[in-house]
Amino acid sequence: MEQAELRSWEARCTQEEPPRCRAACPLHVDVREFCTRMADGKVDQAWATLCRSLPLPSVMARICDAPCKNACLRGEAGGAVEVGALERACADGASRTPVLPVPPSKGRTATVFGSDMAALTAVWDLSRKGVEVVLYCLCSAAGLPSRLYGHVAPELAADLQQHLEKELGTLNRQGVVLHEQDALSAEMVDAAMAEGRTVFIAPDVYHLLHGGDVPPDQVTLGTVRSGVFAAMPLSGPASPVQLAALGRRAAISMDRLFQNASLAAGREREGVFETRLFTNIAKVAPEPPVPVPAEGYSAAQATEEAARCLQCECMECVKNCAYLAEYGSYPKQYTRRIYNNESIVMGTRQANTMINSCMMCGLCASLCPEGFDMGALCLQSRRGMVKRGKMPPSAHEFALRDMQFANGDDCVIASHAPGTAASAWLFFPGCQLTASMPDAVERTWQWLRESLPADKGGVGLLLHCCGAPAHWAGRPDMHAAVVEEVRGRWEKLGSPPIIAACPTCTDMLRKAMPQAVITTLWEVLANTFAASSDNTISGNTTLPASPVPHGTELVLHDPCNTRHDAALRSAVRTLLAKRSITVREPELTGEHTECCGFGGLSESANPDLGRKIRDGRAARLSAASGDGPVADAVTYCAMCRDMLAKSGKRIMHLLDLLLPPAEAQARVCCGPRQGALPYAGPAPSYSERRENRIRLRERLVPVCQGETARTPAPWENVRVSYTDEARKTMESRRILDSDVRKVLFHMEQGGGWLENVSDSASKGRRLAMFRPTIVTYWVEFTLEGDGAYRVHNTWCHRMRIFPSKQGAA
Repeated sequence: MEQAELRSWEARCTQEEPPRCRAACPLHVDVREFCTRMADGKVDQAWATLCRSLPLPSVMARICDAPCKNACLRGEAGGAVEVGALERACADGASRTPVLPVPPSKGRTATVFGSDMAALTAVWDLSRKGVEVVLYCLCSAAGLPSRLYGHVAPELAADLQQHLEKELGTLNRQGVVLHEQDALSAEMVDAAMAEGRTVFIAPDVYHLLHGGDVPPDQVTLGTVRSGVFAAMPLSGPASPVQLAALGRRAAISMDRLFQNASLAAGREREGVFETRLFTNIAKVAPEPPVPVPAEGYSAAQATEEAARCLQCECMECVKNCAYLAEYGSYPKQYTRRIYNNESIVMGTRQANTMINSCMMCGLCASLCPEGFDMGALCLQSRRGMVKRGKMPPSAHEFALRDMQFANGDDCVIASHAPGTAASAWLFFPGCQLTASMPDAVERTWQWLRESLPADKGGVGLLLHCCGAPAHWAGRPDMHAAVVEEVRGRWEKLGSPPIIAACPTCTDMLRKAMPQAVITTLWEVLANTFAASSDNTISGNTTLPASPVPHGTELVLHDPCNTRHDAALRSAVRTLLAKRSITVREPELTGEHTECCGFGGLSESANPDLGRKIRDGRAARLSAASGDGPVADAVTYCAMCRDMLAKSGKRIMHLLDLLLPPAEAQARVCCGPRQGALPYAGPAPSYSERRENRIRLRERLVPVCQGETARTPAPWENVRVSYTDEARKTMESRRILDSDVRKVLFHMEQGGGWLENVSDSASKGRRLAMFRPTIVTYWVEFTLEGDGAYRVHNTWCHRMRIFPSKQGAA
C-alpha cells in the first residue's frame, strides 16, 4: 500500500471528523470534550479546554453567543445543549487558569488597529507566537468595554469589566503595548509600515483606516498593500465569536508572512465548515434542556445539562461488528496499522491476526455513510501478504485443505439426472450443505427432478466447492483454479442455468462466471409457488407437510452474502409465508444483517473471536423475540445454521421446513440433529462433515452417469473409538478422524510409538506421531482387547521431527 492509497482509505472513515458543534464554532472549541469534563464535575479541566481555544477566555466565555447551539445534534432529540450558559458557569466556577507558555521574542513586530474582539484576538494570538505587538484602540465616551460586549445586558457588562482588566493585564505581561487614541488615521498605518511592522485593521475601524476600492481577500484578509491585513465589518449584529475568528484568521496570515509560508494553502477549514461526521440518534430518547436561571447555572445544574451532550461520534460500524470492536479502535486507525504491517514491519506479526480475523461480510460498508469496506481492505492486505510470503501458514490452512478435499475425487459429482442425456438446469448445493445436511441435498435434488419441467432435459447435479475459502484467504490463483474446474464441469454438462442453494456460492459464482445464468434454489421455489394458494406446484407435485404448527413464530437470520440480493431475501420471506410462518426480524437484518462468524475464514484464523461473533449474533436473534418466549430461528445457509447452533441457539435450516424427511427424527449421515423443534439440534463435527461428503457421493454414484465408486484408503480400515474429552480436543484443534487413523495406520506399518513406563497414571498409554501433510499429528491411545484403539488425546503442530539417524537433512 502506497502513501496515496493509505490517505484515500483513511479519508473514507469519518470517525476523526469533528462533531457538528465544533465545526460550527468559528473558533473550533472542543465542545464535546468541554461537556464531558463539565458532566464529570471537573470544572478546572473543562476551563482548560476552553482556554486552549478561546482568546481572552475570562471575557470570551461570558460573552460567547454560542453559534454551536444551532448545530447541536441534541436539538433533534429534546433541545440543543445550552453551551453558552455552560461556558459562563465554567468561567465562574473555575479555581485556576492554566498557564499557557509564551515563546521568546523572535524580532517580529506587528501593529493592530481596533477596539473590538477581532483586534484583541489578533493581539492575543500574535503575542503567543513570540510577536511583539502594539495595539492602537479608539477610545470614546462609552469606553473599550462597550465596544467589546455592548450587545449584552448592562448588568452583565458591568461585571465583565474586571475580567477584561484581568485579560488586558495578561497581554501587558506578554509584552503587548496598548495605546488608547482619541482618533486613528491612515497616516498611522503608513508610519507602522515604514517601521517594517505588519498591520491588521480590525472591523470597527476598517472604514477609518483602509483606503481603496479593493476589499481584503476573504481567506487571508490580505489587502493590495503587502503586509497590511484587514477585516470588513460583519453584516448584521456583531457576533463576538465571529469577530474573534476574524482576528485569529489575521494572526495566522501575519505569522505565515513572517515565515515566508503560503498565506492561502490548507485553510479550507478555518472558521465554520461542514463536517462529514455521522452520528446515529435513532435510539436517542428526547430530553429537554435544563432551564437557565437569570443568575446562570449552579454547579449541579451545569453538570446535569452537560450530561445531555450526545458525545457525537460515528463508530456505527464498530458498534455493530464484534470484529471491529475487538481491537479497540476504528477503521481509520486499523488502516494505519495495516499500512505499518505491510510497509514498515513487512508483515511480521504486528497486525496479521487483525487482518485475518475480518469476516469480509460487508456490514461495515452498508452502515458507513462513506461506504468504508474493511473487508475489501483486509482482502487486499491478505493478498499482499500471500504474495510476499508473509501469510502465517496456520491462518487459513485447515479451511484450504477442507476446500481441496471437497473438490477431490472422494466428494465431487458432475452428472446429468438419471436417464437423461442433457440438463435443463444444474443443481449446485455447495460444499457446506453437503457436509452439514447431505440428506437434504438428496431430497432437494429429487424434488427438483420431479417438479421442474423436463421437456428440455432434467436437473443435473454438481457437487463442488465454489472456491470461497481460497478467495477469502487472499489466494487468487488458487481461487481461479477452482473456478476453472467448476466452469469446465459446467460446460461439459452443456452450460445449463445453475440453481445454487448456498448464498455464498451464488455470490461467488455470479462474480467469477458472469457468462453463466445463476439463480437460487429459493427463488426457484418461490416462483414455482407464486401462482398457487396452497402447496400445489405444476402438475400434482406438492410440498411435504410442514414439520411445525401453523402460525409458528421464527426469527429469520439472513446470511451476510444476501446483503445485496433483495430478490433472494424476498423469495425466502415468501416461502416462509407459504408455510404460515410468522417471521420476526432481528435488529440487524436484510442489507444490514450480521455474519455468523464463518465468513472471511474469521473463525478459522481466530477461533476465540469467531465464538464471540457467533454468540453475539445468536443473542441478537434471541432478543428479537421481545418480551415474549424466545423464538427459535431459521436461516437458509448451512454454515450459518451450524455456526449459530454451536452457540446453543435453536435454529433450523429452511430446507428442513420446506422439504423435511419423511421420518419423524431426521439424521444426517453422521451426527444427530435433534430437538423439541424438529431438526434444530447440534452441528456435525469437522470429522462428521468430511464423512458426510464422502457417504453422500457413495449413495449418489449408482444413479449418476459417468461416476465411479471410490476405493477406500487402507487407513480407513483402522478401528478406533474416542473418549468424550478426546472428541472435544479434536474439534477445538481441528484434528479430523482421518488424521488420527493415518497416524495409527502409520504406526502399524512400522512408524513406532512412545510409552511412559514410569508413570503409573499413564501406564498402558502409547503415543504415536505422523506428518501426512505440513502438520505433524500426535495421538495418545490405548489398545483395546479386540484389536481396536481407544484415543484419549491428540495434538498437532507445524514443527518437523527428524529421526536421529537422518539428522536435520
